[in-house]
Amino acid sequence: MFRGKNYKESAKLIDKQALYDPQDAFALVCQASKAKFDETVELHVKLGVDSRHADQQVRGAIVLPHGTGKTRRVLVFCKPEREEEARAAGADFVGGQDLVQKIQGENWFDYDVVVATPDMMGVVGRLGKLLGPKGLMPSPKAGTVTPNLTQAIHEIKAGKIEYRLDKTNIIHCPIGKVSFGAEKLVDNFNTLIAAIIKAKPAAAKGQYIRSCVTASTMGPGVKINANRQL
Repeated sequence: MFRGKNYKESAKLIDKQALYDPQDAFALVCQASKAKFDETVELHVKLGVDSRHADQQVRGAIVLPHGTGKTRRVLVFCKPEREEEARAAGADFVGGQDLVQKIQGENWFDYDVVVATPDMMGVVGRLGKLLGPKGLMPSPKAGTVTPNLTQAIHEIKAGKIEYRLDKTNIIHCPIGKVSFGAEKLVDNFNTLIAAIIKAKPAAAKGQYIRSCVTASTMGPGVKINANRQL
C-alpha cells in the first residue's frame, strides 16, 4: 500500500508493538496529525464477543463530555402537531410521510441522525432497507425512537454518539478532533470505554476488550492499553 510522506513521518513517532496509556496515546495522535484540516480522531475497539448471536450484541449511545467537534444534522419523523417542537429543539429536517417519499424517491441522505417518535415507526419501518445499511435506522437502544424529542435532539447536538458492533466484532466511533488536545480526547475515550464495558453481554466469555486502537483521519494507528483507565 502506498503511503504519503506525511504518513511515513508520523509513523516514525509510534512504536507499533507498544501499548500506550491513553494520555500518551492521544498525545501521539495529536503530534502525528499532519493534515491541513482538523482531523477527526476515531477509536476502534475489538471485543471478545460474536456479533452473530443476539445475546452477544453490544450497542448503545452516550453523550461525550466534549462532544465530537462535528455539528450533526438531525432528521425527525413526528406527527404534524409536534413538528414545531422538533424545529424549536434544533432539528434540521422535520416531517412524516413526505420525508419517507423523498428518501425513497430521491435516495436522499443529507443528514447524520434520524429520530422518530414511537407512533411514527409504522411509517419509518418502510425505510429499513435504505436507512439500515447506512446505520441511520432509529432504534430505542440508541435513544432515537423516543417520545421526548427535545431531549433527544439536544443530546445529539451536544455530542451524543451511538456505538455498535460491526460484523467483525469491532466498534468504530469518532471521539473528537485533533484540535481538542490529549486531555479532552482522554475524557471522551474514558466515557466511551466505560459505556462499552457496562454494556458487556452476560454471554461474553474470556477477555472482553481484545484490542483498542486510535487514529486520526490521515494518521497511523496507536494501540491503547484500555485497562489502564479503569
